[in-house]
Amino acid sequence: MTHTPTDPPRRAASGALVPVLAFAGIVVAVMQTLLVPVIKDLPQLLDTEPSDATWVLTSTLLSGAVATPIMGRLGDLYGKRRMLVSSLAVMVVGALVSAITSELMTMIVGRTLQGFAMGAIPLGIGLMRDMLPRERLGSAMALMSSSIGVGGGLALPAAALVAQHADWHTLFYGAAGLGALAIALTLIVVPESPARATGSFDLPGALGLSAGLVLFLLPITKGSDWGWTSGTTLGLFAAAAVVLVLWGVMELRLAAPLVDLRTTARPAVLFTNLASIMVGVSFYVVSLVLPQLLQLPKSTGYGLGQSMVVAGLLVAPLGLTMMFTAPVYARLSAKYGPKVTLILGMLIIAIGYGAGLGLMSAAWQSLVIAVVLGAGIGLAYSSLPALIVGAVPASETGAANGLNTLMRSIGTSVSSAVVGMVLANTANTVNGVAIPTLHGFRVSFLIATAAVAVGLLLALFLPGRTPAAEPRLRASSEEDLNLERAEEALRGFRGRVLDADGAPVAGARVTLIDPRGRRAGATLSGGDGGYVIAVPAQGAYVLAAKASGHAPLASSVTHAGDERAVGLDLSLPGETVTA
Repeated sequence: MTHTPTDPPRRAASGALVPVLAFAGIVVAVMQTLLVPVIKDLPQLLDTEPSDATWVLTSTLLSGAVATPIMGRLGDLYGKRRMLVSSLAVMVVGALVSAITSELMTMIVGRTLQGFAMGAIPLGIGLMRDMLPRERLGSAMALMSSSIGVGGGLALPAAALVAQHADWHTLFYGAAGLGALAIALTLIVVPESPARATGSFDLPGALGLSAGLVLFLLPITKGSDWGWTSGTTLGLFAAAAVVLVLWGVMELRLAAPLVDLRTTARPAVLFTNLASIMVGVSFYVVSLVLPQLLQLPKSTGYGLGQSMVVAGLLVAPLGLTMMFTAPVYARLSAKYGPKVTLILGMLIIAIGYGAGLGLMSAAWQSLVIAVVLGAGIGLAYSSLPALIVGAVPASETGAANGLNTLMRSIGTSVSSAVVGMVLANTANTVNGVAIPTLHGFRVSFLIATAAVAVGLLLALFLPGRTPAAEPRLRASSEEDLNLERAEEALRGFRGRVLDADGAPVAGARVTLIDPRGRRAGATLSGGDGGYVIAVPAQGAYVLAAKASGHAPLASSVTHAGDERAVGLDLSLPGETVTA
């Protein structure tokens, strides 16, 4: 068989890959914050009640929470670029649907479709991991992560300018145009990743998760209208609990689940994920409150009377500060560890919201709040992936980070529903128009402060920094993190993936399959072809390896279950060679 190099061909064409994928992330952030400047006007624009109008925002966050694990799993199975383009295409369709309607239900349908673009963020990071050399991967993933903040910061004043001088539906036409441009650039510049996961798509799991989240958020949003003790509200909460428990039981029994829940049994992962929900709750409150406070007329006695454009410019530093905090986090984490930076970030968030209770009387005070909260949220969000990587073995890193992303999305979804409900219930009606009150804004800030306080308490239960964790958290890429974390696994297999000439094969997918045909672990070979994979228990396994340009290999192996690593080199194509 003629040997075809795996890495150089696909990486040589990646010069524009990072900016194109980052642009896709910015487009997603633009879509998410598109309606923030016109939140207070949504009831009039859609001819509906304020509590119903909040579904225009909640539906996007909810579908985004569901789409993140679904599109990530589909990308692993069928191609990350393909699913990235599909996510953006669904967003474009949703934007066009919203652009041609002023009817509430149709608008909600359009915004729900737009929420599926949130799956583009983990897909873009996955493409970077698969396509880029390790020395470029760390900075590229940082840029992709910060694109959410950059996009949000740019979208607020831009959307305000458009909404102030043109019909508000123009916002959706603009989002559709940006989405179409991102699709075109992706198809032209970004190659498809050759990496594929084994198994099949968990459709029942996707449906169960979607149903459970909807059943949970619907009574939160409408509980004040139905009555918190009404049969409908309590029945939906009970149904949500039943559906999510059954979904969890089903996921634990599947060989290839939509979301791997087993990692949540470890305290380090459990407390990190719970803290992630609290940070997600606090993150979205400021985006809902400050634009409305800034735009309310001064005649209310507390409104700051700013235009939509000025309000957007004053809130924009929130996202920009998140981006600029990244290098500060890197230095602090290297010296003190991600647990300390998470606690520090949440302390800064609590200070920001606490001070914000008394800083609502001038426009410049909103700018101060945005900068302080941006710094705290930036530190906290940057800490979460490092904590997850340091707490799980290499074979579970991808599943654990996917679940953590979902937890953050659930936090922002709950925040949108709860704060929307609070503002609607505390609003004053003037000439038939509901006006949010200063009391409602302060209650919203108190909710965010309480969420951060709970997050701080949870973070205190995280395990402290260990010397072994230091090099792992300073690794230059996720591939390095996986390999260095796996180096500590004593019970398993380790070796190198080689081609027919004995040269190392980088980026090969190595999968461990148990006697029942289920995936027991997976990893990628490093730049030197090295791999390390842990085994859950003693017994017979199949160790499979595949890489682009090579025939796949599947070898029967046995591990005694003792605390040692069995040396095993995998030769592509050909037989297994004992190291």
